Amino acid sequence: MRLKRRKRENQRLMPIKNQKDPAQGVFTRRALLLMAVQTGALGTLAHKLYTLQVKDGDRYARMAASNRMSKRYLAPPRGRIVDRYGVPLANNKENWRALLMPEETTDVAGTIERFSTMIPLDDRDRARIAREMRHQRRFVPVMLRDFLSWDEMARIELNAPSLPGVLIDVGTRRVYPEGELLAHIVGYVAPPNEKDVARSALLALPGMRVGRAGIEQSQDEKLRGTAGSVEMEVNAIGRVMSELNREEGAAGAEIGLTIDRGLQQKVLNRIADQTASAVVMDCRNGEVLAMVSTPSFDPSLFDSGVSHAQWVEWTNNERTPLINKTVAGVYPPGSTFKPAVAMAGLQSGLFSPSDRVFCPGHLDVGGTRFHCWSRWGHGSVDLHQALKYSCDVYFYEMARRVGMDRIAETAHQFGLGTQLDIELPHIRSGLIPTPAWRQAHHHHWNGGDTIVSGIGQGFVQVTPLQLATYTSRLATGRAVQPHLVRALNRDIGPQATPDHWPALDMPAKYLEALRSGMFAVVNEPHGTAPKAKLNLPNITMAGKTGSAQVRRVSRAMRESGHFNSANLPWEYRPHALFICFAPYENPQYAVSVVIEHGNTGADAAAPLARDIMIDTLQRDPANRTTPAPDPIPAPSPDAAPPPASGPAPAATSGEGDVPPDTE
Repeated sequence: MRLKRRKRENQRLMPIKNQKDPAQGVFTRRALLLMAVQTGALGTLAHKLYTLQVKDGDRYARMAASNRMSKRYLAPPRGRIVDRYGVPLANNKENWRALLMPEETTDVAGTIERFSTMIPLDDRDRARIAREMRHQRRFVPVMLRDFLSWDEMARIELNAPSLPGVLIDVGTRRVYPEGELLAHIVGYVAPPNEKDVARSALLALPGMRVGRAGIEQSQDEKLRGTAGSVEMEVNAIGRVMSELNREEGAAGAEIGLTIDRGLQQKVLNRIADQTASAVVMDCRNGEVLAMVSTPSFDPSLFDSGVSHAQWVEWTNNERTPLINKTVAGVYPPGSTFKPAVAMAGLQSGLFSPSDRVFCPGHLDVGGTRFHCWSRWGHGSVDLHQALKYSCDVYFYEMARRVGMDRIAETAHQFGLGTQLDIELPHIRSGLIPTPAWRQAHHHHWNGGDTIVSGIGQGFVQVTPLQLATYTSRLATGRAVQPHLVRALNRDIGPQATPDHWPALDMPAKYLEALRSGMFAVVNEPHGTAPKAKLNLPNITMAGKTGSAQVRRVSRAMRESGHFNSANLPWEYRPHALFICFAPYENPQYAVSVVIEHGNTGADAAAPLARDIMIDTLQRDPANRTTPAPDPIPAPSPDAAPPPASGPAPAATSGEGDVPPDTE
């Protein structure tokens, strides 16, 4: 019975034992959820740790290092400019400057204001700083002040804790040891403007300069170089504690010029205080050995900033010191143009060297009379005599027969009225007029325009450099191009070799006829340039005078018998010109001289060109590898030739006492 009762009791209690507890199920789900959350959090943390320490470890290490390091770029040294012997013409000199790193200060305006209480900033400085702050990134340093003195530098260092982001840096400034002597050739540099920086980010660096004239401008990219960098350790306020690493940039290329600095000085000494220009060329290869334009200016003033007063003085000066007259000054060539007209006539077949023209002192065409410079006339002259006496009537007649188109074509072959390929900016091409050019300007071309162009007047305009190129081509028969850059990093280019330049498409016999006439100008009795005769043993020179009027001479003035252009005010006197080459038998050097309002080529320009040629021949820069010592000056030759007779001029020692004109 007991067993049955226990069995029934167990059967009754069995469903209760097998039933699950609800509280036990809730606890199990919570545990699982908590485990999942913990596992996810640990996984995320592990992933983050992996990302921070392994995947992005290098990046965060660099970011951590940047908190104690400041890296900035360094402006590279600008390349030197030297003469043909390595004499420095443009160089660099160290100077102290104050820079601001905008990313290293939270109050840029406040820092600049505190700095200005120690180192005064004028309105130009403040405007420049504001402009650079707007257009440059925060990691690019901004120059606060350049050319600091020792006291100013010490004051900044002493107050460094109150000037976060301000540091002292060593920069360079451009120096020109020769000053005004080579200003027009070498040019100058100035701080870059916004357009410059937009073209090259390198120019945003403090201390960078941009060439604004001369070789500095034409060779600017070669002279710039590539930027360097420096890493410095800084403290919490941005003060430099030490320099960690420095990578120097590559300096710009060294530009070697064809110029002989010593010859340049001698030419300038010869010109003295005249408003003039002179070019000396190696006529075999086109190297420009000297190029002087007076007056000149000090190029170093542009690096630190030209004052308003200085700029006004330069721009108001009627002698235009800022203009390089050798390439940007245009002048009527006067009678120096006659050999080009003669070549056009000879090549046309309408003239031969022996053909003669009678000169009574004028040429009447229609109702117009064109005067010869000699009112007595030259009689019957051939080409040799026409060049020797510089007879205007002969070339009037030649121009009338040949026509202006053929004259212009020949002049261009000689380099006149063309854009010469020389390494200078802002050069002018001058003008050899033609009927088509005149008509393009809505004017009629008449016969008188051709006639006066035959003696280098009217609309004809050339530069002194073109005259030197023309003389070189005439002397050697080669189509040389003038150039100033001789070497890049001391490697001489192929243009220094005469064979590099092709021969002119002109008959040699005609070139020789022109050279013979130019020889007579200087060396034969009654030539127009006896004052140009060299006083050197076994060396002779050929040349051509020119006088270019700048105002009309009336018929009444001519017939008065008392007119003398030397008595006119300076600005109304004719320009004086002379071109020459030497030695005559084996031409090496060509010289062109233009004296503004010098009156006559024979009396003013020819003696100057003679002295320049003597200096050149004595120095002989084209055939030397080291600078020449200063020679003893040669005595001047006798100026006056025997009195003229026969068809030669009878009342003057040279061309141009009465400038040619028409009635």
